[in-house]
Amino acid sequence: MTLRSAVLLVVLLFAGLFVVLNWIAIMAPTTLSLAVATINAPLGLIMLGLLLLVSAAFLVFILYLQTGVLLETRRQIRDTRASRELADQAEASRFTELRSYLASELVMLAQRDAEARAELHKRIEETGNSLAAAIGELEDRIERNGLPAQRTP
Repeated sequence: MTLRSAVLLVVLLFAGLFVVLNWIAIMAPTTLSLAVATINAPLGLIMLGLLLLVSAAFLVFILYLQTGVLLETRRQIRDTRASRELADQAEASRFTELRSYLASELVMLAQRDAEARAELHKRIEETGNSLAAAIGELEDRIERNGLPAQRTP
């Protein structure tokens, strides 16, 4: 029970106790004017009835407001869920797009790596051939000049 409910309950209990203790005064008949006629009725009972009527009207008004707030809250929750689902779908779409982009980039990098390796292999082979030709030429010069060539195994 909240503090507000406890205070309201205490006020209602005191009002009820006041009515019970003063029941004779509340029921005492009085001459009342209704602007077009005068009647003889208990003023306390009429005032108590008006108090109950106003209290009931406020209770209906509070229930109307609570219902409106509850419906608005449900609508906002529904809208929030729809927005969250849309955001989740967009995020999943972005992840899928990122995955496909990364896959295509990896394929492209693999192709570049294969081309670079082939080019490197080709250059190494060309360098080996050039080196072998240069060594062969040096051996020929050495043999032409009359010095014996030393071969390494």
